[in-house]
Order: sequence, then C-alpha cells, then structure tokens
Amino acid sequence: MATSPISLAPGEGKGLASGTLGLWGSTVIGLASTAPVYSLVATLGFVVLAVGAQAPIAFILAFIPMLFIAFAYRELNNEIPDCGTTFTWGTKAFGPWVGWMGGWGVAVAGMVVLANLAQIAGIYFWSLIGDGSLSENAFVVTLTGVVFIAAMTWVSWRGVEIGERIQNVLLAIQYLALAIFVVAALWQFFAGSAPDPTPFDWAWLNPFGFTDASGFTEAVLLALFIYWGWDTCLALNEETKDPKRIPGRAALLTCVILLVTYVGVTISAMMYAGLGETGTGLGNEANADDIFLAIKDGLLGPFGWVLVVAVLISAISSTQTTILPTARGTLAMAAYRALPRRFLTVHPRYQTPSFSTIVMGVVASLYFIGMSLISDNILQDSILSLGLAIAFYYAVTGFACVWYYRRTLRDSGRNLLYRGILPLAGALMLTYAFVQSAIDMYDVDYGYTVLLGIGGTFVLGVGSLAVGVVLMLIWFAFPGSKPFFRGESLNRDTPVLVPDDPAEHLRSVDGGI
Repeated sequence: MATSPISLAPGEGKGLASGTLGLWGSTVIGLASTAPVYSLVATLGFVVLAVGAQAPIAFILAFIPMLFIAFAYRELNNEIPDCGTTFTWGTKAFGPWVGWMGGWGVAVAGMVVLANLAQIAGIYFWSLIGDGSLSENAFVVTLTGVVFIAAMTWVSWRGVEIGERIQNVLLAIQYLALAIFVVAALWQFFAGSAPDPTPFDWAWLNPFGFTDASGFTEAVLLALFIYWGWDTCLALNEETKDPKRIPGRAALLTCVILLVTYVGVTISAMMYAGLGETGTGLGNEANADDIFLAIKDGLLGPFGWVLVVAVLISAISSTQTTILPTARGTLAMAAYRALPRRFLTVHPRYQTPSFSTIVMGVVASLYFIGMSLISDNILQDSILSLGLAIAFYYAVTGFACVWYYRRTLRDSGRNLLYRGILPLAGALMLTYAFVQSAIDMYDVDYGYTVLLGIGGTFVLGVGSLAVGVVLMLIWFAFPGSKPFFRGESLNRDTPVLVPDDPAEHLRSVDGGI
C-alpha cells in the first residue's frame, strides 16, 4: 500500500502493526540487537589487552553513557513516541538539517554492522560443516552472508510478531550458551582444573585502578560498541501496546541485563583462563579476535561446538533486528517529507515498512559484497569505524533531549535530572568518544588500511557520515523535500504521526483484513 505522506494525519499512525509488542517482546528485540554473544567474542579479548585486569570495570564505565542516553530516549519517547527516534527528535529540537543527519547516522551504522554480522554468520556456519575449511573461502562466506541477510530481511518484511517469536528462541539459545560458559568456567576454577585459575579480586572493579590513560580510553571506546543496539526498542515504539512507556522501560531493562551479562562473563573468563600472554590466557594477542574459540575445547571438551553455534545464532539474530530500526527510521523520514514518498510504503497485511525493509536488505548486501570484493581489510576497517556513527547519533539524541525540554528543566528535580543533567552528561561523554576515536583513527597505524595518506578507518568513518551530507543536499534539490527543509512538515509543534490509541487502532486494522 503506497501511501502519500500528505494523506497521513495525527492520530492515524503510519500503518504499522500497533499494539503488537509488550515489555518482554520489546526487551527481547533490544537484547537481540546487541548480539550479546558475538559482541563479547569480538570485544572481550581486545579490552583485556588494553587494560588487563581492569576489564570488568571498563565494561561498567562504558555502561554509564549508555544509561544516560537511555534516559534521554525514554524522556523523548514519553512525549514523542515516533519510530523515527533520533531523526524526529533531532528535527524537533534543532531543525531539519541536524535531524536528517541523525537519521543518516542510524542508517549508516545499521548498514555497516550488517556487513560484519553477515560475514561472521558465514564464517561460523561453515566452521561447523566438515573440516571447517570452507570458512576460509571468501566467496563462499560472502555468498552465505548474503543469504542470511536475505532471509532475515524476509522475516522483518513478514511482520514484527513473527520476528519476535523467532527472537525469543534465538535469544534463549544465546543465554543458555552463556550460562553454560559461566557455570563451566567457575566449576573448573573451583575444581582446580582451569588452565590458569585466577581468584576474583575486588581490584578488578576499581575505577581508579587504571595505570594507562590511553589504554583506559581504548577499552571504554571498545566497550561502548557492545552495548549498541538497545535503541531498537524505541524504533519499534509505534508497534508496542503502550508506545509512551514500554519502549523506554525496555531500553533501560535491556541496558541493565547487558551490564550484568558482560561483567559476569568477563569475570568468569578471567577466573578460568587468567590474564597470561601465552596459551589460553586472555592476554594472549593470538586469542584476541575470538576468546571463545580459543578456550572452547578446554572448557567444554566435545561440546565446544555449543559456543560456535551461539556466536552463529547471535550474528543471525542481530542481522534481523538491525534491519528493523533503519527500515522504520526511513519510513518516518518519508512520512515527514525527508525522503521520497516511496519509502512510506507499508505492507497492507503484514503492516511492516515493506519498501524500506527491502531497500535496507539490498543496500546492506551490496555494501557487503562491494567491500569484500575490494578488500577484506577495507571491510574490517569500515567495521572498526562504526563507533563514530554510533557516538554521533546517540550524542545528537542526548543533546536533543536537553534542548527540547530546556524550558521545563527547572519545573522539578526529576526534570532537571532525567531531561537535563543525565542526557547532557551522556551526550558530552559520547562527543568525547567521537572526537577521541576520530583522532586515534587518523593514525596510519590504526586499523588495517591507509587511504589518502591517513588511517583508512578515519576515512571510512568520517566519509560515511559525509556521504549523508551529500545525499541530504541531493534530496534538498528536489521539490518534494521543501516542506521538510522549510520546517513545515516537521517542527517542534508538529503532532507526531502515531496512533492516538494503539489498541483501538489495532482492532480497526484487524477488522479490515
């Protein structure tokens, strides 16, 4: 059903499946988006290399800006439960140019991470087949990754309800694998059969125990990545049973669950494998790319494949949930004239942003194929640059919260704290993370490539955001964009295009099918 933005009216919504998700469903999707198992695999080893025994506190400190920004999301969502999230809020707070770039930040982060997830899914899938040699075949891995993107795009197109059911199963498997990991690690530690039994030390949780400032910064920036994805809860706000309350609560609950998960698994791994620089030690650079792969056989013996399956499922699961926020973000942008009306197409039966979902899957596949054909090093550097886009749009959201509510901050202590102090602190932290990351990435020794005489990671990270500026200017040249850029279709006083009563809206839609 291709619907013109002009025909939409406040209270009618955008045609999405209102009233579908409850608190648990929203939380599951938020957790799945972060890919907890894969995130640990990709990050834990490098955090340990950066700060050694301070790894647990690094994960805790990285959680702080995420929590502060989650409060910003909650407060903005309470008043503006629009699936455009950062785009909509940024536009209402700062105008169309900042809002458009905020929406682009969400899109580019999703596109880049999908390529990474697809590659990981392909590698881990074929590592389970035969002797595992096909996992090193770039063509086979790329083809398999594209198939996974296509499959998860279909699930996202098919409906948020079926996606929630699948995610319940996939997330349960991930957390079962993590529980097995923790229990087995602690069991061997107390039994004395661990390769390097290392007693727990409260110094691991000492925020003042860092001895290397650069290592501390690197570790926290790395740890920020593994929390990213919880905001998917907010992108599905129009499809929840209580759009103003459930998404914000789900986001906060997701963040807390992730904190407990990451710190718990990190401490268990340290107690089991120790911090040595040889063998299965977490300080061994050879293990940094995949801690689980390095210790799975010694930890679980013939059942080591369980961890491989968990990483595979984590990547596939996150592939599907990563498509959701971008598709809904572009739907919202089209609804307010910030993109061509074609992106407003919603499937009449499944009530999903069908065109936006398909475009996201196709673009992510083409990006993955293109980067793989050019160079695997280029692909890896584009993934390393992901933190810039994440820090950018999270910071925009934090600043938008403060500015949007600036006139009400002194109305109560609660407003000052949750709408002012905490979002501002989170935004400033992420701004610092953005600047520091960019400085580090500029160095030719950072990452795997050198482009234009500087670090390839910097070029790809800053360049991807710059592409957004170019696309925004191109759209600005089209007559259809004028209502948006003149501040007519979306401004501070514009009623958002969401159902007034999700339950009533759902009943009317069901009656019409």
